[in-house]
Amino acid sequence: MRTRIAIGLVLAGAALVISSGCAAKPAATTPATTPAAGGAPAATTTPGAVKAQKPVPPETNPPGDIPDNQVFVAYKSAGGVTVKFPEGWSRQGGATQILFTDKLNTIILSWTPAVSAPTVASFKATDVPLLAKTQPAFEFKSLKAVTLPAGPALHAVYRINSTPNAVTGKQYRLDVEQYVVWHNGVRADLKLLSPVGSDNVDPWRTVSESLSWK
Repeated sequence: MRTRIAIGLVLAGAALVISSGCAAKPAATTPATTPAAGGAPAATTTPGAVKAQKPVPPETNPPGDIPDNQVFVAYKSAGGVTVKFPEGWSRQGGATQILFTDKLNTIILSWTPAVSAPTVASFKATDVPLLAKTQPAFEFKSLKAVTLPAGPALHAVYRINSTPNAVTGKQYRLDVEQYVVWHNGVRADLKLLSPVGSDNVDPWRTVSESLSWK
């Protein structure tokens, strides 16, 4: 039986740090709460700061590998950005985001108006401190500028704990890859989550390189 991951959604800006269209420079909003390890999706609009907790130990054999023969299909968002996601995954969306999930893997795409593209410096100054405050057991790994088919992008890598399972209290240690792209006044954040130790390099590459503004 496959365990579906319960996801905390923040419709105002899940999984991304959002720029304000009225400011002189991008201003971040609170990211989504962490996906839970089992149960039904739950939504919240004000996650705020999380209580301090220690990183949970990674699983020896995490149930998170995406099959090599997985079929991907395209989704075009209301924000004008398109992304491919694995066919058959559950989908939940709102006015500024779409979320796809299966087992303990999650894809979250969010979009918002932004006055300018974020930089490595602005992400470190604004986004990273906010993630550290709002994501359980946040552990920053790396941040760099990259180039995707969709254009110049930022690629952040970090780890967090999942939300405890409502029944068992079990948590998973999650790897998170976050891509940030900007085009014509719209910022899109793509967040890819899977248990630490999962072999999802190729599927996640397929998803990130599928981002396009059309």
